[in-house]
Amino acid sequence: MNEQAPIAANPHDGALSRAAHAASMAEYHKDGLRLADAIGNRGPVRFGPDGKLHPDILAAYWKHGYYVFEGVIDAAEVEELRRDVGVMVERAPVAPDATVDAQGRPALGLDYANLPYRLAKPLEDPWGGTDVLGGRHQTQMAQPEADQGAPEYVPFLMYSMCQAMPAGLRVYGHPHLLAIAESINGADFVPYNDAIFVKQPGLGASVSWHQDGVTHWDAPDWDEGSHGFNFQIQLYPTTPGNCLWIVPGTHKTGRVDIKRVVSGNACGDRLPGAIPLVCQPGDVTMVNRQMVHGSFANSSPDLRISITMGFHRRKSVLGAKAALGVEEQGVIYDAKRIDERSAVIAVAIDARRQYYPDETAYTYQPFIGREDEYRFNDETFDAVIRDYSTKDLAI
Repeated sequence: MNEQAPIAANPHDGALSRAAHAASMAEYHKDGLRLADAIGNRGPVRFGPDGKLHPDILAAYWKHGYYVFEGVIDAAEVEELRRDVGVMVERAPVAPDATVDAQGRPALGLDYANLPYRLAKPLEDPWGGTDVLGGRHQTQMAQPEADQGAPEYVPFLMYSMCQAMPAGLRVYGHPHLLAIAESINGADFVPYNDAIFVKQPGLGASVSWHQDGVTHWDAPDWDEGSHGFNFQIQLYPTTPGNCLWIVPGTHKTGRVDIKRVVSGNACGDRLPGAIPLVCQPGDVTMVNRQMVHGSFANSSPDLRISITMGFHRRKSVLGAKAALGVEEQGVIYDAKRIDERSAVIAVAIDARRQYYPDETAYTYQPFIGREDEYRFNDETFDAVIRDYSTKDLAI
């Protein structure tokens, strides 16, 4: 990570208001945008004659650990996703132990095996410096004070989109996204999980700097792709104030002692060499899960909603021990577990095919010859989609 001159008004120097925090970040935002422009790593999806990602994009991804695909999801589909996400946000419980939403209706997902919401207090860092998720969030981000009148809790993460959102299931079967996943992780790629990050204006919680993977760091065959990657579909414009920040190249360096890096940084949680992934609606970011990344408290006036979908190499998951919140199941991922969770992709492909009959559907190699078993209907929804998040493949 490159050296950077200290910036005034370090957010850790004392409690800051939301407005003061936003102002203190201005120069850091400018520096990050300059670095991002210098690297590039963005543009429309391009495939080669073999149907794989264009070699230039693959090379850029493996060099820097990320890519921003511009305009992947068209405006009409973005609008459908916004509508379905909006319903989920409105139906969120008002507090962690509540069973009703802000209008007094039963919250969505009370009948799900896993409640599809994680709430946070406005502008807090709920994971930083804790043992949550394998302790990967080693330090805590600045936590500015929310404006007077802010709610006690706000939606932070929402899960089970394929069950809760018709548009969410369809986008899970998007042919370009699945073709990209194949290009990175092989034709037998498998899913990790999906989650929707909600960063409401002036309220959204932070996600402290971390690397996603926890399982394979010490494996003898570890490499820069061992822990897979995440897509994020952006439903609204992202800005330096609300977006995901990454430190390019750190997917190659192994496990980083983030606590040491932050403690030795004159700018506290504003790591040198980091860049913001600024996007337009319909853009999709692809970030290596071994990359150091995080997001600051959203003290900005801009809404961010990002649909995150993770994918792995099959060989990274087969025989691996469950991790990252799934470890309490005490399972080793065998072929049956992988097949059951991967079936969500097969059903999603058919749900999309039915909705977009003129679009060329993706062919998912592990389910070739079994397509009729996984047509989207009431039976497969109950058998495959309902409570699918209990079968996530977390490493």
